Parts: sequence; structure tokens; C-alpha cells
Amino acid sequence: MAYVPRLKQEYKDKVVSALTEEFGYKNVMQVPKLKKIVISKGVGAAVADKKLIDHAIDEVTKISGQKAVATMSKKDVATFKLRKGMPIGVRVTLRGEQMYEFLDRLVTSALPRVRDFNGIKATGFDGRGNYNLGVTEQIIFPEIDIDKINKISGMDITFVTSAETDKEAQSLLSELGLPFQKN
Repeated sequence: MAYVPRLKQEYKDKVVSALTEEFGYKNVMQVPKLKKIVISKGVGAAVADKKLIDHAIDEVTKISGQKAVATMSKKDVATFKLRKGMPIGVRVTLRGEQMYEFLDRLVTSALPRVRDFNGIKATGFDGRGNYNLGVTEQIIFPEIDIDKINKISGMDITFVTSAETDKEAQSLLSELGLPFQKN
């Protein structure tokens, strides 16, 4: 039998039945699921130093387990000495097995390492069932060696779900293990 990530198996076994019971879905296909996770990191200082993009690509690649790509600027901005086509950020899109593996590592080992952590805010929903989470320090991930980083920086993590409403998406993500703050 092939390897199945722990969270993917848990989604099939427990989350689907819990969400069906909570929202009264008539069909299993109506149950919202996690489509993809996008990790993005802006590197504004890369305008002056091109090596910063390479460091950011290495860090995001280690964190996600998948090769990250540089994002290019779309237009010229003279005040920032920015030209069209210059690399100014890094992103990676995770789907399938790697998505569940990353989510598992985020919930079990990275988020508990955040200083003074008491849950993630539930205000990051966009109205269409997607959730945005900002991480202020990349050193919370155990894959990053603190001695080898040149600058502490943050990143954005976007969870794209097939949920219609924010309430359904929050229920899905909390069932998958994301620790939302209690009001």
C-alpha cells in the first residue's frame, strides 16, 4: 500500500463525517476540502542585493519541501529603484501529498514554537473560504538552521479551500488542526 499523509487520512476518516454532521451536507462531494497552500515571501531589499532572492528561495524550498520560484515585478517604480522584471519575492504552491505534509509540520512543530503563542487569529478569512496567515519569523520552522540565516523575515501562508463561506472554511481548518484563538 502506498504512503498516505497523516492529515489526509484523518480528513477522509474524521473531518468529512464531522463537517457533514455540522453543516448537514447531503453528499460527500459537498464537503469542503483543502485545494492548495501558497507560501509567499516578499524580499524588497533584493532590489539592491540579488543574493537575497537566492537565500529566500533556499529557505522557502527547505520549509515547503518543494522548489520555490522567484516572483518578478510587474512595473517600474522609480522611487524604489525598481524595474519591470526584477525579482522581488519568492513563492511556492503546494498541492496533494506535499500540502498535507506541510500543514502537518506547520501545526505540530512550527506554530508551537512561536513566542507567546495563544492561537492564530480568525480574522484572516477573505469572504470566499480562503484563509491568510502571516508568519513573522521564518525561524519557527525546524528546517531552518538559525546559524545560517542572514536576516529574520516573515512570510504569508494562504490556505485555499473549496468552502463557500468563511464559517465552513474555519470549521474545516480547525478540524485539520489549525489552532484558532477562542473569543
